Amino acid sequence: MKTPTLLRRIFIHLPCFLIRSLVDSSPLSSSLNPLPVTCEVGKQAVLPCSWKSRLGEVNLPTCYVQWENPPETVFEKQGERQFEAEAFEGRLEVPKDKLESGNCSLIIHDVQMLDTGRYESFMVVDGVKSTKTRVFIQSVRLSVIDYKSHQTRAPGQDLVLDLHTSQSMRVVFMNRTRSEWAVLWMREDGDNQRFQKHPLREELVMTGLTPADEGTYKVVDKHGLAVNTVQLSVKEGLSLPGTSQRQENRELTGGASKNFSSALLFLSVLVTVFQRKYNL
Repeated sequence: MKTPTLLRRIFIHLPCFLIRSLVDSSPLSSSLNPLPVTCEVGKQAVLPCSWKSRLGEVNLPTCYVQWENPPETVFEKQGERQFEAEAFEGRLEVPKDKLESGNCSLIIHDVQMLDTGRYESFMVVDGVKSTKTRVFIQSVRLSVIDYKSHQTRAPGQDLVLDLHTSQSMRVVFMNRTRSEWAVLWMREDGDNQRFQKHPLREELVMTGLTPADEGTYKVVDKHGLAVNTVQLSVKEGLSLPGTSQRQENRELTGGASKNFSSALLFLSVLVTVFQRKYNL
């Protein structure tokens, strides 16, 4: 059972307040250019951090790491105790075995658009006279990018629309002849006549496309930020799925039949010539 959020915050933030009141940790971090990291929404981002690069081969009784998205603390880990900010609940990780070996990299699972920003890591170590000192380790600039594509389909075909993350909440649509967005699908409402969600994957299938379905489709998260944008064109004359392959197979089969017939005719002529030559 998880420790209640309130108790976790009391446990973590009280020591942090005392530490920050004793130590100024900003001058070093503000003087360095953040390391750039780019990640697509819904995927996993790793924010690099190696405390041995700052502290050397010291023997820390208990590894205590902090990650901030200034001015807010987003993650802390001290032994078995851990804190995650509410916006990152269940998505942050610094593996204990890696932390103890010097790797304090922050893993962000299911990256969201609002995760974009600067992150700073610190190690809390013993100072003089039983005080605690925060040592700056690394500054990282995380950029989260969405998806954009232009797709073309024939009437009657299906459109597979990737949601990319469980945090995608709605699909909105703007027809080429209009200037207003219409809501086509909402996660809490489930499937409807036009959209069916895959039972396992984060994707929707829109069936039976018509020219009226041309336009822009946006998958947005709970904050209204675009996760995936698709420009759809519906054009007559395109082959339906498998048509090209079936046509190719017919052509190959027809070509093979013609070649086989030619071979039989050639063999028949040779046999006739052979028989006449030797009066068989």
